Formats: sequence, structure tokens, C-alpha cells
Amino acid sequence: MRPCTRMLMLAGLLLAPSSLFAQTAVEPSGHWEGAVHAPGMEVLIEVDLAKNASGELTGTFSQPGQNLKGIPLTNFAAEGRSISFQIKGAAPGDRAFKASFSVDGKSMSGDFSQSVYSVPFSLSRTGDTRIEAPARSAPIGKELEGTWNGTLDVNGIQRRLILNMANQPDGTATGNFVNVDEGLEIPIATITHKGSSVTLDIKAVGGSYSGALNPEGTELIGTLTQGPATLPLTFRLAKR
Repeated sequence: MRPCTRMLMLAGLLLAPSSLFAQTAVEPSGHWEGAVHAPGMEVLIEVDLAKNASGELTGTFSQPGQNLKGIPLTNFAAEGRSISFQIKGAAPGDRAFKASFSVDGKSMSGDFSQSVYSVPFSLSRTGDTRIEAPARSAPIGKELEGTWNGTLDVNGIQRRLILNMANQPDGTATGNFVNVDEGLEIPIATITHKGSSVTLDIKAVGGSYSGALNPEGTELIGTLTQGPATLPLTFRLAKR
């Protein structure tokens, strides 16, 4: 074989990474534990990843030290040994995780971005996913369906909250809170509606809300309980 021919064949071999050197995709499903390595402190976190019936990635975020459990994740992207996802409710690019898996797929490490800051994080796969199946709530009255706006006063700090509740085609009711200022979507575990009273179990943050609908059907007047704190909170109907 002529030398130039050998060189061309060798060059063709080295320029074919897609077939010979492509990264093997990592299956990310499972329970992951680790920490965000913030300056001067370690923030312990847990992430659960799974694939739904359509084969799409879903997941939840937990921070045991803040009594946060099962906060939904969104904006998944996975290719080869790379993965990214974001805490649901945050602004684009905020509270976002971007990582690479180890060769054996048992750990991942990368950067967590929040606001203008970016800090490293690392997670290790410790077992099967622990995403809990959502509880089933009985349907609610149509007077509760819709979007409700409220403002929570925490030691003089105002937090805007949006409450969404709706009946689903399968005969159940679902809902969530959106903490507008924190950029966080918080699922409601169960909704209990009886007469003018409604009780919301906010398991993800270890809290609950109890309120009563006014005669005009325009306000939910009640209290939010989280840990030892109980605070007044009134929601006003925004749209239905």
C-alpha cells in the first residue's frame, strides 16, 4: 500500500468519533444525595430522577436542612454523560443544575447557578428513585377553581404568592403555590373542600393552609402554618 493511501485511511479513522468514540448515554434514574459546595458551608441536597410513561425525564429536589421535600424539577436536557435541570418556578437559568456523570454513572458533579452566582455541587447515586405518587384529592367546587393572589408578611418581608386549583379530567383536584419572589413552584399534596372551608396540605415544605371562602366567593381568608409559625394569609380571586 502506498504511504499516502495509508495516511488517508488513518486520518479517516481518527475523524470518525461518532461511531468509535461516542459517549455512552448514562441512565440517570435513581435517588441522588450530595451537597452544593457554597463558600464556607456544605448545603446537603437530594435529587430524585425518573422517566415517565412517555420516556421523558422527571424529578424532584429536596433540601433536608430546610424541610423541603419533593420540589418539582423541570427543563431537563441529557446527552451522553451530561445532564441539566432546573428547580420549577425559577427564572430561566436560575436555580439551575448542570453536571457531568462519572464514567461508571454512579456520581455526577457540576455547577449550580443562582442569580449571578455559580457554585459547584456533587451527587452520588444511592438507590432507586423515591418520587412519591401524588395523592388523589376529591374534586373541589367550581367556586374554588382558578388563580388566587395573596401576600404573606414574614417579619415585615412581603412574599407574593399565587394559588392555583383545578379539577382534572380523571375526577381529581390538583393545585400548587407559586412563590413569585423566590421563584419557586410548590405542589399541593392534597386539597380538602367542605362547604366554605378548604384545607391544603403543603407536604413539600412541611406546611398547610386552612381558609374559608367569603360569601361573595372572591376571597379565601385563612392562615398558613409551617413548622412553629402560623401567619394570616388572604387570597383574592384573580381569574377563573
